[in-house]
Amino acid sequence: MADTSDAEERIEELRQEITRHDRLYHVENAPEISDAEYDKLLAELEQLEKDHPDLVTPESPTQRVGADPVSDLEKVSHVDPMLSLQAVDTASGIKDFFDRIDGAPVMAEPKFDGLSVEVVYEEGRFVRASTRGDGETGEDISHTLRTVRTLPLRLEGLDDMPKRLAVRGEAILPKGAFQDVNKARIEDGEEPFANPRNAAAGLLRRLDPSMAERTGLAVTFYDANGIDAETAPTQADLLDRLRDLGLVVMGDQECCTSVKDACAFYDAQQDARDDLDFEIDGIVLKLDSRVDRDSYGARSRSPRWAVAWKFPPRTEETRIADIGISVGRTGVLTPVALLDPVDVGGVTVARATLHNIEEVHRKDLRVGDTVRIERAGDVIPEVAERVPRPGVERADPFEMPDHCPSCDAQVTRDGPLTICPAGISCPAQIKGRLMHYGSREAMDIEGLGEKTAEQLASVGLVADISDLYDLSVKDFQALEGFAENSAKALHDAIHDRREVPLDRVLVALGIRHVGGDVARRLARQFGSLDDLMEASEAEIEAVSGIGSETAASVRAFFSEPHNRDVIADLRKAGVSPQPVEQAGTSLEGKTFVLTGALDEWTREEANAEIERRGGRVTSSVSGETDYVVVGDDPGSKLDDARSEGVETLDEAAFAKMLD
Repeated sequence: MADTSDAEERIEELRQEITRHDRLYHVENAPEISDAEYDKLLAELEQLEKDHPDLVTPESPTQRVGADPVSDLEKVSHVDPMLSLQAVDTASGIKDFFDRIDGAPVMAEPKFDGLSVEVVYEEGRFVRASTRGDGETGEDISHTLRTVRTLPLRLEGLDDMPKRLAVRGEAILPKGAFQDVNKARIEDGEEPFANPRNAAAGLLRRLDPSMAERTGLAVTFYDANGIDAETAPTQADLLDRLRDLGLVVMGDQECCTSVKDACAFYDAQQDARDDLDFEIDGIVLKLDSRVDRDSYGARSRSPRWAVAWKFPPRTEETRIADIGISVGRTGVLTPVALLDPVDVGGVTVARATLHNIEEVHRKDLRVGDTVRIERAGDVIPEVAERVPRPGVERADPFEMPDHCPSCDAQVTRDGPLTICPAGISCPAQIKGRLMHYGSREAMDIEGLGEKTAEQLASVGLVADISDLYDLSVKDFQALEGFAENSAKALHDAIHDRREVPLDRVLVALGIRHVGGDVARRLARQFGSLDDLMEASEAEIEAVSGIGSETAASVRAFFSEPHNRDVIADLRKAGVSPQPVEQAGTSLEGKTFVLTGALDEWTREEANAEIERRGGRVTSSVSGETDYVVVGDDPGSKLDDARSEGVETLDEAAFAKMLD
């Protein structure tokens, strides 16, 4: 181990070198060393700091990652109020602005579409970062913003370093990173972000900083409190000063002396916006002279010496930046177009369903294509058609993946559909699976509804349905809306519903094409879950009323190793499928149709009672039907029964027949 003085010197050398390479790589896009060489430098620094923990400082490059999550976001006051800008949308509004400042020179800058932030340095060291909030106070996001590698944790380059510096800027997410984040969210069964601004806000406001560190977030700066007008008399001088400190200033800047100059800059930025790596939604014009700004004053929430000139909304045409895969509750994989955000009827659209692979091929849609977007039924966005661009080279045709993006199970094809057979072990399906597992026709767990299932999945308490049985009362108490009594009630309801009939367990497992009727037929035929799990596809198809498609689905489900593992875990937790109770053969060979609502039974329960006695239930009346059971408000099946001469039973007669 190096002595302390040598270690301190080497640590300082490494910190400066790593910081320099961070800037070269993340800001200037001009790396000088390989990733392996960079990792070697970082590993050496980590080891030295481990050997000499008293030399670790908050601004060390090692402290960007691995920060602990925070319990909540605290409110902090800004050094000075963060004012918003007056927005205009026409050249006449810009003329009014120039008239107001008597035609003085202005600095034109791009208006980045990000999250406004304040970063505070003391003696050149990062101490705090916060969101704009209400302009007076914001939320403390120091834990996430310090992971952004374009943000220096220690300022360098000036002999006269400000004692306290509060810099203002925008946290922004590159377009490519935005699409990557949305693609991952879709594949994890989460809602994608609407646009890069929302994504940046969502990532920086997370309690756990790990996701922000991985996404490529950046910060660009445009103002500062702590650099006075004598030191930097113009906006151009201020931006140069920020650059000298190692702070990032992105985009073009231009000094404009007339409305004509401002219009030219506006047009140039609008033409270039699609080629930029970051979203911009207009330009900002500021009085260049910082010395004269105070004389113009401010409105209640915006300075009179600056204005934002916003671009008009994008049209309904946009570009497919990528194609992600969404995994639904039933395991169906749906291709989703991840779009450059576009305004469609006043709504920002960043994704659109592509339905299935046959639809993708029919419309010949590929990554990079320009497309026209419609909102079907004025709600759901979809890609109406590809807009040809002659002479533009296109990407390869899109194909569905061979494995589920969520659980890596090998997918199957069912006509135009691509299906993940993992079901109960697939994380992307877990919310819907939990709801289905606890539903009345399945395990009938009171309290396991949509909101609870969503919370269990989103906070990571449940990765598959067997995890339900590992949760404590305290785990449920931690969920929103649960007190001790309600948490205990749900915990007990889960554990009280472990010995249930086999057919209910089969429904609860969520096997594709297996509803109550099919589950009862399988349960009666095979008697136990073990026998059904080992049955061949031919043996399953041989069961009366089971078709080839259902048989293949059941066999595929039980052939998936992940599903078998979850079933084993359910059994360890005490879930014990019981043989379906038979009630004789009094209705054997009889065919029933039910219509209308019954008072004593649900439709599922009535079906079960008939089948327990050997009867069969069908959905339509024919010459093969023996009885039509008629409840309240019957449908056309009653008319069909009369025309076919089929005997009808009211609820009392049906109950007597069952007895």
